[in-house]
Amino acid sequence: MSFSEKIISWYTKNGRKLPWRNINDPYIIWLSEIILQQTRVEQGLPYFDSFVTKYPNVRKFADAEEGDILRLWQGLGYYSRARNMHRAAKLVVAEFQGNFPTRYTDVIQLPGVGDYTAAAISSFSVDEKQAVLDGNVFRVLSRYFGIAIPINSGEGKKVFKNLAQELIPSNNPGMYNHAIMDFGAIHCKPKVPLCETCVFRLECVAYKENRVFELPVKLKGKASRNRFFHYFVHEKDESILMSKRGDRDVWSNLFELPLIETEDDLDVVELMQLDEFMTHFEGADLLPINGQVKHILSHQNIYARFYRLENLPEVKEKKEEWNYCLLENLDKLAKHKLIFSFLNKYIS
Repeated sequence: MSFSEKIISWYTKNGRKLPWRNINDPYIIWLSEIILQQTRVEQGLPYFDSFVTKYPNVRKFADAEEGDILRLWQGLGYYSRARNMHRAAKLVVAEFQGNFPTRYTDVIQLPGVGDYTAAAISSFSVDEKQAVLDGNVFRVLSRYFGIAIPINSGEGKKVFKNLAQELIPSNNPGMYNHAIMDFGAIHCKPKVPLCETCVFRLECVAYKENRVFELPVKLKGKASRNRFFHYFVHEKDESILMSKRGDRDVWSNLFELPLIETEDDLDVVELMQLDEFMTHFEGADLLPINGQVKHILSHQNIYARFYRLENLPEVKEKKEEWNYCLLENLDKLAKHKLIFSFLNKYIS
């Protein structure tokens, strides 16, 4: 049996049963693929169900308010995905008369769609012969063929893309793509691969040369930047003070608590001595809520602390983007994951 035949044979017995499988609607496939970027299947499933229920077709998605989409998205992170989806849906309505494209050359023109997603949509919806390359596929191919070229280098991307395209069969390329991704996800896993029961153990170069845990190779990225966020809770008349972020930083246009960012971590006394604190909250007592929370973003580490402002009837000077929100209406605001998680625990 060829490589592709073995992969498909394994898949027919062991493949995952997922709600977007055996569906050729490119819109539904697109939803699932974007939601699952940087997201585990178990975490993404309820979001997929919510989006399909509320926006069953691309026209309804395009007609939605961005705030409604972001609110449904909150908790998933990487909010640019949701914004790009909204832009893509509007483009499909405007340029494709509301018919979600299926050809790779058309799909890849949509905002937020790269080579992997375009290949997935085109192969799953109309069986176009386009090989997908995600982390699971990189790992399977690197180990099976013993390829040590870094998968995130220019040369590596080209080598693996050509190899993947050579391996994909002309008949049933969609099933093959599902198969190799599932094989990497549940069999050829990063840390605990099931080598002893693998259908490829007699041919796999990494297994024969005892290099399974050396592959794939990935170049290290640039060092992450550390940022220190101090969030403040101020409640008044069944309302809580909220702030809307600008569009030139992380979490653009999402809601959070009033914030002071510092270059270093500060204790309560140091924080209360800051000019910015005095400008807005002079006279308040600070009560720390729990400990520090680390939130990791792409190339950024956010170290967040939360404080309750006590003995402060009124904020001394409000910023333009600060406004009180009734606690009963708080769910209507689209919040980023850090704030969404905190408020869920704080208010419950």
